[in-house]
Amino acid sequence: MDSRPRKIIHIDMDAFYASVEQRDDPSLRGKPIAVGGGGPRGVVATASYEARVFGVKSAMPGARARRLCPDLLFVKPRFEVYRAVSTHVREIFARFTDVIQPLSLDEAYLDVTENKAGSSSATAIAQQIRRMIRDETGLTASAGVSYNKLIAKLASDQNKPDGICVVRPDEGARFMAQMPVRRIHGVGPVTARRMQALGIETGADLLARDLGFLQQHFGSAAPFYYRAARGEDDRPVHERQERKSVSVEDTFFDDLITQDALVAEIDRIAQSLWTRIEKSGAYGRTVVLKIKFADFRIITRSRSMNAPVRSPDLLAETARALLIAQLPLRMGARLLGLGVHNLDAEEPVEQSQQLSFPL
Repeated sequence: MDSRPRKIIHIDMDAFYASVEQRDDPSLRGKPIAVGGGGPRGVVATASYEARVFGVKSAMPGARARRLCPDLLFVKPRFEVYRAVSTHVREIFARFTDVIQPLSLDEAYLDVTENKAGSSSATAIAQQIRRMIRDETGLTASAGVSYNKLIAKLASDQNKPDGICVVRPDEGARFMAQMPVRRIHGVGPVTARRMQALGIETGADLLARDLGFLQQHFGSAAPFYYRAARGEDDRPVHERQERKSVSVEDTFFDDLITQDALVAEIDRIAQSLWTRIEKSGAYGRTVVLKIKFADFRIITRSRSMNAPVRSPDLLAETARALLIAQLPLRMGARLLGLGVHNLDAEEPVEQSQQLSFPL
């Protein structure tokens, strides 16, 4: 068995949707913009770096984004343009390797352990890819280079925008020790709060807990956290993996009980889900509602269509109908989730983890 360290690159386009809009409309350059809906139920899909200075971020309700940044300009998404740019970027990846795992339109893993350029330097390949993206699309991308997927993805976020971070095998444990646990992919907002309550703030804190302790508090996820703290991740880069569903769920600080509060949340979740559907091009025929009650009991309800749902209004209408049919709830809801299943197989793209948006 080949024991050489793998060479993994994670490429992440910088503020992708917003950067495309600023590229195509010079009047938007240097201004705080948000791609998405600016209405009371709209959701920010991506914010430019000028807007992020004010705290505007993805999945944020449009009304809150406007409060944070009164000069914020909302731009309607053009997913057909984003997909075309994404296709071009993936063609650039394919010049170096066929082992490519897209996560969404704006990010992907590449395994360049063996590569078409015959290069022994993953760092040099990452720099070439970033240069080609800039020259051919007018956009910038950040890269993480490491020996596994976990660290490569974290590294790509270290020097954004338009940066690169390289973490070599002998540096992995030290890199993870300094990492806030909330940034480790696989540690969601709820788990991060549980870790914080246990005094686990950083990778070093996580490293100090033995496997038994982690199993006691985090169950089946414990081995992943144990290995992550040590910079270990043996997941391969998948060239292609068919997506089976797309979903979004929110866990609330206070349980929701009233119809107005529940409907408002399911509308917001539907907006977030539609952004994810458009981003991936994965349209499904079955809409699934998930409710977790205050006692942690979970129910799901679904409705199937004759054709894939291709309208945000139909998605929201179906979600509301599924929810209202369960009212009044016997107790408060601590979590609402919404997903689409039975996907149309036009563009299968793997998503490594379900998106979770905290309030």
